[in-house]
Amino acid sequence: MFYQLYELNHAAMAPFRAAADIMRFAYANPLNPFAQTPLGRTIAASLEMFERTTRRYGKPEFGLKQTVIGDQTVSVREEIVWSRSFCNLLHFSRNVPPSRASDPRVLIVAPMSGHYATLLRGTVEALLPSADVYITDWIDARMVPMAEGTFDFDDYVDYIIEMLHFLGHDTHVIAVCQPSVPVLVAAAVMEEAKDPLSPSSMTLMGGPIDTRINPTAVNKLAQERSLQWFSDNVIMNVPWPQPGFMRPVYPGFLQLSGFMSMNLDRHLVAHKEFFMHLVKNDGEPEKHRDFYDEYLAVMDLTAEFYLQTVEEVFIKHSLPKGELMHRGKRVDPAAIHKVALLTVEGENDDISGVGQTKAAQTICVNIPEDMRMHYLQPDVGHYGVFNGSRFRREIAPRIIDFVRQHSRSAVKRPVQRVIKGGRTA
Repeated sequence: MFYQLYELNHAAMAPFRAAADIMRFAYANPLNPFAQTPLGRTIAASLEMFERTTRRYGKPEFGLKQTVIGDQTVSVREEIVWSRSFCNLLHFSRNVPPSRASDPRVLIVAPMSGHYATLLRGTVEALLPSADVYITDWIDARMVPMAEGTFDFDDYVDYIIEMLHFLGHDTHVIAVCQPSVPVLVAAAVMEEAKDPLSPSSMTLMGGPIDTRINPTAVNKLAQERSLQWFSDNVIMNVPWPQPGFMRPVYPGFLQLSGFMSMNLDRHLVAHKEFFMHLVKNDGEPEKHRDFYDEYLAVMDLTAEFYLQTVEEVFIKHSLPKGELMHRGKRVDPAAIHKVALLTVEGENDDISGVGQTKAAQTICVNIPEDMRMHYLQPDVGHYGVFNGSRFRREIAPRIIDFVRQHSRSAVKRPVQRVIKGGRTA
């Protein structure tokens, strides 16, 4: 009944939240003389803190309306080009000048791990000037009726294969964090089947390919608990009146609680500083609002997908052991030989430890040396692997260079093996 109690508490707080919001507008109104006093700003700040800490954050928008290609600003249109019960494929269609040569087609597979695909807004924004970008927009499981059926790890892999078939020849796939495993599996399945539409390259970023290497707190938790413990303690049924009523899920608010608890001191300090900025009225709070509006927006995962991922990736380590199955058939990473491989890690990653993603280089034994590269970005944590200034300056250009180098329709050039500012192997 925990999920039901969570919903009941949210509903019970609604009138208080509305009242706090109204009072905050009154105290912050520039026409109110009291709003310019320290006491007035303190009251308004307290009311905003109450409203923000008790609300449920809805799915954010990407909001990417334009990008700069060369020296020209062009418009960007977001559109759904492929859709299934649990995922939409979004295309960021750019109004590209007719004289410009075609940019590489890139499929970004966003993590299905609690946050929405909009968490990768910065990733998309950094790649848009140089690539034709598509991204998986996973649907909140609590919004999917039971009549639509289940969604497990095999379905996830099948979705990726279907999207690659839809996008066609010479597509490059980028997996951010959790989808590194299913993306590698999809590539292996397609290569073993001699599928002509297998991706030209795959970039795996901060992913749990082999969590036995440098285990983090997340990895240790999975090892300390049985699969039955996870089933008994974190799987709940979606409450009425949500569309997915009675669907067993891993609730997003539980996932968020886990993430918050890992760095609780940082979040407490951030909220304290946010409150002080509001009182001082110095304009800084907007950065806090933007970040936490995104970070606190979470979605539910289907129970079957979550439990299979915990078991196969974090408990049994099936992929690096060569024991992972897809649709009853063993997955063989050695079958991959035409898909170029780039692995990217962050030096301070506390979710996927250093070496866990690089393990893909070891298990994909038949990819030629000139079609593989590993890059370790210094001084970044998990989030910095796919977002932020170092991603834009150091990582994104390397991804684009690698993608262009290994486009199947491109003229081949020597691969740069040593990258200034980072470490490669």
